[in-house]
Amino acid sequence: MSSNLLRSEIGELLARIRAALRRSTPEESLPVIEFPELSIDFEKRTVNVRDVRVPLAPKEFEVLRFLVIHQGKPVTHKRLLQTVWGLDHGEETESPRVVISQLRKKIEKDPTHPVYILTEPWMGYRFQGPDMSALESPRRKS
Repeated sequence: MSSNLLRSEIGELLARIRAALRRSTPEESLPVIEFPELSIDFEKRTVNVRDVRVPLAPKEFEVLRFLVIHQGKPVTHKRLLQTVWGLDHGEETESPRVVISQLRKKIEKDPTHPVYILTEPWMGYRFQGPDMSALESPRRKS
């Protein structure tokens, strides 16, 4: 079998796996998440910051969604890349950095001192509500 044919078959398999993973993650089951200055409606794909609707690009929304789903837990660069960009994107780190930077500019009061999207040095990122130790968990609407 030629290497081009093998690459083509692997590419097809990866595309099918990504499509199956997308279909297996129901967004309807995610609640509306509300913090004092940030609310995210996953079903409607809307984000409001200080009561103002903030438009997010599709990748920005998917990164935010993935981080919120894993709220409070560190998410590695590789896991974020493979989940949002696809299984064949495990080693690139520039794409998530750019999207995280854009997200911080849109949702953080001071992007240079984020309270929602925190960097885990040499690992990845973590979504955390503002001063989660002092606040109760965010209000969730069903």
